[in-house]
Amino acid sequence: MPSSTPCYHFNSAIVRKPSLSVVNGLRTEDQGDPDYDGVKAEHEAYVAVFESVGIKVTVLPELEAFPDSIFVEDPALVFTEAAILLRPSAPSRRGETEEIAPVLHDLFDKVLQLPQPGHVEGGDILLTQESVLIGLSARTNRTGADALIECLKTFGYTSEIVNTPKGILHLKTECSLLDETTILVTRRMEQSGIFDGFRKIVLPEGEEPAANAIRINKSLLVSTNYPRTIELLDHNGYSVVPVKTTEIQKIDAGLSCMSLRWFAVE
Repeated sequence: MPSSTPCYHFNSAIVRKPSLSVVNGLRTEDQGDPDYDGVKAEHEAYVAVFESVGIKVTVLPELEAFPDSIFVEDPALVFTEAAILLRPSAPSRRGETEEIAPVLHDLFDKVLQLPQPGHVEGGDILLTQESVLIGLSARTNRTGADALIECLKTFGYTSEIVNTPKGILHLKTECSLLDETTILVTRRMEQSGIFDGFRKIVLPEGEEPAANAIRINKSLLVSTNYPRTIELLDHNGYSVVPVKTTEIQKIDAGLSCMSLRWFAVE
């Protein structure tokens, strides 16, 4: 990897305001439509948490034509060295890449474009201290993963393709990085073998959606919906910051998917 700095060391982020159409967002399970005002309030609180832990947040305007555009992590990847424009697999989301491209060109000296015809979504990408894990899923295919490996090579990142267990939307739906050597995982992700080289903290049964947490510097953001997970992580010495996701979770939202995070060199 290009830097010995912890890969969860950030000072910058991009988010996008939820549109009124967010209530029509894609979902793998019908939990009912989210309440727009509830989503808006949760998103504003999310931004406030980022700012409270020292992150400079760029807030983009809502996009009514793209209900899922609040999930800015899927159409792009960002690193200190460069940004990469991705290609979501869902037809309703493919225009999101074009919408975020000008912002990335303003903020990064180097912006790469994932070559056609493959598909990659940022929810399938897990940055660890040693490499970038690319999870094959219903949203990220082999052609896209191979193309992403070549993009990452241009600025010095090594990467590895892994098979996300069937039935999981994105790789990071059921895992997240806690520190350089530790992964938070669901039971089935633990059994997949993907993280055999890591120390693993397995989520309590029934709290699997809590797997999508975000480590930002010394803080660990975790959904308020999962008190046993919060207690477990607190017991393991992590500085947990609870974040409400009651409404946004109805459209498959995890904490990581609502932001792009990187360390910007001044």
